Amino acid sequence: MGYFGLSEYYTILPTLDEWLRRRVRSCYWKMWHRPRNRIRQLLKLGTDKRSAILAGLSRKGYWRLSRTLSTHTGMTNAWLAEQGVISLKELWVNIHYPEGKASAHRLPR
Repeated sequence: MGYFGLSEYYTILPTLDEWLRRRVRSCYWKMWHRPRNRIRQLLKLGTDKRSAILAGLSRKGYWRLSRTLSTHTGMTNAWLAEQGVISLKELWVNIHYPEGKASAHRLPR
């Protein structure tokens, strides 16, 4: 937030947030390494069995698989927040509109 926190330009932050979450999903996918472990982890996170198996056995790249429905249903935004992924959008809103004043201003999505 050191660089983007100073900016009054809000509209880039949701895009950066999406990219950051996708990058983290890609890193988790790479960290799980083997198809059996990927399937097991996705099932543990709540992805249905068929899509977990199809994603786990896929030979597509990490970046491409980080955008599939099975990784998004397993590695949700709430789960990523539990893992420690910080939302740039929320930080920016807290800096520019402290004490809940964000509801008084209409922010673009």
